[in-house]
This record gives sequence, structure tokens and C-alpha cells, in this order.
Amino acid sequence: MKVGRDRRDSRWDAHREQRRVQLVAAAIGAIRHQGAGLGMDEIAAAAGTSKTVIYRHFGDRSGLYAAICESVADVLLTEVRRATADALADPAGGPRAAVGAGIDAYLRLIEIDPELYRFVVHRPLLSQGPAAGRRAPRDDGSTDPVNDLVTVIGDEIATVIGAHVTGDDGPSAARIWGHAIVGLVRGAADDWLARPDGTTRDRLTAHLTDLAWSGLSGLAPHVQEVQK
Repeated sequence: MKVGRDRRDSRWDAHREQRRVQLVAAAIGAIRHQGAGLGMDEIAAAAGTSKTVIYRHFGDRSGLYAAICESVADVLLTEVRRATADALADPAGGPRAAVGAGIDAYLRLIEIDPELYRFVVHRPLLSQGPAAGRRAPRDDGSTDPVNDLVTVIGDEIATVIGAHVTGDDGPSAARIWGHAIVGLVRGAADDWLARPDGTTRDRLTAHLTDLAWSGLSGLAPHVQEVQK
């Protein structure tokens, strides 16, 4: 009976998922300690297993890369959402403070986990070996975890802006501005990481928030600013 076979197989689903989580955690730990340029041999050694076992769970190196990106995205999105919500809930806050808080949350990940950020954004694992140039498809049909993450963060910032924009074109304008801000922050963040000059995270956050909000207030005088 097929039902019996399916039931037996499903009993292992939780175990497989737990093992995947363990392997991703081991890979992230190895990236932090050995740097973003490590290969599958180093990841397997850190996990106390073999590359064959890792491929069994993730398909290939691009599958592992996608799983690591998803783990990082979960953490980053949680932090961005928490930071922006806290800023909006603060009586002294407002949309400008929320944008600044979201920017700071993004930069905080880079400051705390620079090697993990390099691994996710610059994809060194995917440039190694025969899997280079391939991406593991995800359940939603998308193929690039980094672009997916940037899209979601852009949507988060757009939601913050859109809640304080009036006019018929408010929603579409907020989406454009939200994604433009993410591109602005990512470009500056990459340069900050690649060419450190002593600029602190707080200072970089202030510069980027000033630039982003100056542009928003100049292009959209109908933005309802709370914090002056």
C-alpha cells in the first residue's frame, strides 16, 4: 500500500529538517571562523560529516548556499521589522526615524558578521567548482536568494514610507523610493566593508538617513513627517 510507505517516509521529515538546520548552522559557524572564501571541504569538516551527506540534504553547493541565505534573511528581516516598528511606536519617532532604524539594522549585520555578509552577497561558494553559475530553484519559483532578500527589505521600507505618503500615486511612489533606498544602502555598505576608513556604523547610518530622507522630503513634500 502506498499510504503505508508514505507514512513511514513522513516520519523522517522532522529529522531531515532538523539535520538541515544543523548543517546550515555548522556552515555559518565555519564562515564566521574561516572567512567567506571557504569551500565545501571546510564546511563538511566543520559539520563533522562529508560533502556527500551535505549534497544529500541540499542537492549541491548552490542548494546549501540558498539555505544559508534564507537563514540570514530570516534574521535580518526580523531585525529590520523590529527596528522600524520600535521607531514608529516611539512618540518621538516617525517615518524618518523608522527609515534610519531600518538602515542601521542592515548595517549592524555587516558590522557583527562581515564574513557572513560577504558570503551571502558576493557568492564565493558558487564561484568554486562545477556548480558555478547555477542557482538552486526555490519553492516559490525564484532563483536568487540575494535578490529575493533585497526585494523583501525594499518592500518593508516602502511600507514604512507608504504609511505616511498622501496622493493617488503614493503606493507606487513609496515602492520606488523604498527599493531605491535599499540600493543606496547596499552600495554604501559594500564600500564601507571593502574600504574601511574609520567611519563608524552610527555615522554611516546618519549619513545615509540624511541623504535618503532629504531626497524623500524634496521629492515628496506631501510626506507627513512627524519628527523634525
